[in-house]
Amino acid sequence: MNYKGLSVGLGLFSLALGAAELFAPRRIARRLDAEDHRGVVRGFGVREVVSGLSILASPAASATVWNRVAGDAMDMGALALAARRSPRNRAIWGTIAFVAATTALDVLTARGLDEETGKLSPLRAPALA
Repeated sequence: MNYKGLSVGLGLFSLALGAAELFAPRRIARRLDAEDHRGVVRGFGVREVVSGLSILASPAASATVWNRVAGDAMDMGALALAARRSPRNRAIWGTIAFVAATTALDVLTARGLDEETGKLSPLRAPALA
């Protein structure tokens, strides 16, 4: 599998997602029943843009993709709070599913890059002797 190519795709995706969060925070916050949290959406957009730029600057560096995984965890935490507030909002549950799928792709890519460079993945414990 071409993990470097996947990494570049994730970098471009981060830039697009970050731009949406930066330029349409009101619309996104409204769909997630979090209209009073537009600043959080905008902050997440900045994080996504920085993540995308970092990945595109070093697409073979797994650390940049692991940073996306950390961002995914932040997104899931915020979405969990939104789901608690509005448990019947289908947009929230759809977004949770989307972030979960993206997280799986991020982890797959980061682990693949780790294997290509011989690094030990944070999600793989060393074998006991």
